[in-house]
Amino acid sequence: MNGVVNVKKDKSKVIRYSRKIGRMGNSLGVSLPKALADKLNVSQGDEIEFIENERGEVILRKNRIGHLPNQVRPEVLEAFYDVFEEDLGILEDLRDR
Repeated sequence: MNGVVNVKKDKSKVIRYSRKIGRMGNSLGVSLPKALADKLNVSQGDEIEFIENERGEVILRKNRIGHLPNQVRPEVLEAFYDVFEEDLGILEDLRDR
């Protein structure tokens, strides 16, 4: 990728960044303009997430990594999550009563 970026400001004070998609091994990739990376407060090695809303728009934001308290083991939290997913219908029924 050659780092070329087109930045446009329109009347609604929206900044639009335009980048070309490039090949990265067997995947496709897009580099972030420095100004956008600074706004997102991201650097090499950070994770970003893409969130698609109900209108089909994609929101880009830095992935916030939560830290568990020392007394909570990750495998216990994962087991709780699995049970919650299995019993989601029951929990929703209880909520609606």
